[in-house]
This record gives sequence, C-alpha cells and structure tokens, in this order.
Amino acid sequence: MTLDSLEDHIFRKKDGQGCSTLHPHVTVTEDENGLQYLEIDNPLATAKIALQGGHVMQWQPKTEKQPVLWLSDHARYVKGRSIRGGVPICWPWFGAHPTDSTLCPHGFARVIPWQLVDVDATDTGATRIVLQMIETPEAKRQLSYSYVLTMMVTIGKRLKIDLATTNKSDHPFLIGEAFHTYLNVSDVGNIRVTGLQDCLYADKLRQYRRYVEHNVLKFDGEFDRVYLDHNSDCLIHDPVYNRVVRVGKSGSDTTVVWSPGAEKAHAMGDMGDADEWRKTVCVETANALENSVVISPNRTHTMSVEYSVEAL
Repeated sequence: MTLDSLEDHIFRKKDGQGCSTLHPHVTVTEDENGLQYLEIDNPLATAKIALQGGHVMQWQPKTEKQPVLWLSDHARYVKGRSIRGGVPICWPWFGAHPTDSTLCPHGFARVIPWQLVDVDATDTGATRIVLQMIETPEAKRQLSYSYVLTMMVTIGKRLKIDLATTNKSDHPFLIGEAFHTYLNVSDVGNIRVTGLQDCLYADKLRQYRRYVEHNVLKFDGEFDRVYLDHNSDCLIHDPVYNRVVRVGKSGSDTTVVWSPGAEKAHAMGDMGDADEWRKTVCVETANALENSVVISPNRTHTMSVEYSVEAL
C-alpha cells in the first residue's frame, strides 16, 4: 500500500466515529486531543501505536493472559509530551542533552509526529508497520544534520522493532538511542533479571561510577544502571505470572535497567496511582555513553529489539 493511499484511508475515509480501517488487521483512531493511533488486532496479538513518537504503547500475544508492556493509568496524551509506558524511543541522544539542558531529555523522537509509510502481513500472520519520523521545524532546530529515521514494527507472537538511522549529510555524526521499554510484571519485588552477570555498568545513583555486576538482578528500591558492551539477551523471570519475558537485540551494545522506587515514582505526575510503579520494570535496548554510535555519510545504522514470552 502506497503512502498516498494510506493517507487517503487515514484522512478521508473515516467512519464518522474518529476511526478508519487501514488494513484488515489495522484501524486508525483519533482522540479528543487530535492524536492518532494505529490499533492492531491480528490472529496472533493485539497492539497499539501512537503516531506521535512512533510509540508502541501496547502489545499482548493472544496466548497471554497479561499484557507484556506496561502503560500508566495516568499517562498523558497531549501533543508534544511523551507517553509514560510502552516503548518510548530515545533518539538522537540518551538522557540529558550533552550541552544544552533546555532540550528534551532522551531526545525529541518520542514527541515528534511520525508518518505511516507501509503496512502489510508477514508469512506467519504477523502485521508489519513501517513508520518514518517527520522532519518538523522543532526537529530541525534540535538537530541540523540531514538524516532519515525509519522504524519497522512487527506485531505477532513476538514483537520486533527495528530503528534505522540513515546519515544523509556529508559528514559523520554521533547518536545515542534507546527503546525505553516498560515491561508489565506482577510486582517488581517478585521478579529476577538474568543475562547481565559479569557486565560492567555505570550506576546512575552513584554518579555513574563503574562496577561489575556479579548477581542476578533483584529490586527493593530505586535502581538505575547502564550496562556497557552488552549485546546478549536479558530474561525477566516472573513466577507469579508464570512466564519469562526474553529481550533479544542486535545493533545495540548497551542495556539500561531502571525501576524508579517509591519516592521518585510518587513525585511523577504520570506514573499512576499509589504503587502502580511496582507493576513495571524498564529493560532498555540502547546505545549510550561510550557505546554511542558514529554513522558515516550515506550509511545506515539499525538497532533492533525482539520481545518474546516463554512459560516458566
């Protein structure tokens, strides 16, 4: 399906209730604030993607009783603000901007509109969505280099996201990036995260001092670590939900693990009621700190993540 015909579906063929059918398994909806969403319902899974930020908000295989992604009950759905939960995209920097603290933390990709380029089905019955970030004046103000940022989301029994940065300028440039993934768990105190043993990490709670991880990860308070030179799978073991969520990746040498803890979570207006923060942990596929990526002219760098669920 071409971009022209996609736009025709989205903007000219609504059913009178703020939605339109784009594909047999994809519906376009619009909320009262004018934000648009892709809602996917195929034989394998359901999902929801916000076109602001190219933000995968929800994903649940039909074999699972519980969603795999967590989305805050108090998430904000307004133009120019990020959504708390799902898989926000951090790009073209991770964390605070290195030289200008007035710019959006974690970059601007998660608050800029994206356009739908293509939608189709795979041989396995999954739905494949291709999005491209729109180069708005605000984006140009924050990054003057010439580039194309494209994302492909494959929604099925597994969720795969590929983020491709193409350098269209005449000089190399440096990017930091992450899929800031909020995973849905029974309780952060119940779970264990494996796959990071023996990795060097920077502890953000200790002024980024460096340590080596010797343990399976457990959580009893605020936790914020950047694991460097790590490109292996992480597994989130949840005995109450009787499942393991596997986070596999490529094109990524950093993994970030974050849990806000009670004090920080309660200070956030969009983190949900009471102890809702306990229902999530962030295991983030990234390239950050010294693992930031230099992209040469006319080259494309792709960071990919794949989420899958296994029984314990």
